[in-house]
Amino acid sequence: MAKTKKEEFKVRGDEVVAKLKELVKEGSIRKITIKGKSGKTIAEFPMTIGVVGAVFAPVLAGIGAMVALLAECTISVEREV
Repeated sequence: MAKTKKEEFKVRGDEVVAKLKELVKEGSIRKITIKGKSGKTIAEFPMTIGVVGAVFAPVLAGIGAMVALLAECTISVEREV
């Protein structure tokens, strides 16, 4: 069984899409969770092998629209170690 490590990044609403693109390029991500300032989960995406590039682009556009109005949010990333 693979070990996982959790990381969290606080970003402004308008920076979310850029940060998600950066994280996806790094690879080894199992799950991405976006939480609002209150800590409530806004969106959660399991990342399976092969979910990159064009497949993830429509998801990023949707995320951008959802969080654009937020002042700040937290991106929680679960990675394989």
